[in-house]
Amino acid sequence: MENMCDCSIIHLDIVNDAKKKMWQEDQFIKVSEFFKIIGDITRLKIVYALDNNEMCVCDIANLLNMTKSSISHQLAILKQNGLVKSRKVGKEVFYKLDDEHVKDVFEIGSKHVIHKEEECKNA
Repeated sequence: MENMCDCSIIHLDIVNDAKKKMWQEDQFIKVSEFFKIIGDITRLKIVYALDNNEMCVCDIANLLNMTKSSISHQLAILKQNGLVKSRKVGKEVFYKLDDEHVKDVFEIGSKHVIHKEEECKNA
């Protein structure tokens, strides 16, 4: 492997600094779960749809060509995990991304993928 370190020197100052900044195990688990939730393609499509729009279940189901039941199930998972929030207007329930953090993570991830695709095209 060309990027393999061929030495046995431990840089204790760097290792100790990293140890001080390291999260607790439960924090790694929670962040991992967050990415697993948006790692599902249907939920990712819902997050994409809600990135700039507040939408009801019927709108999302129509957009994704899925049943209201399946969309409701996915929205429940997103809501339970703090990625979306809802508001009720009469019989309709509208969903939007819970906060700017969710929006930022989605948009930054999207920009990264697009950037890498462009790099590959230009290579």
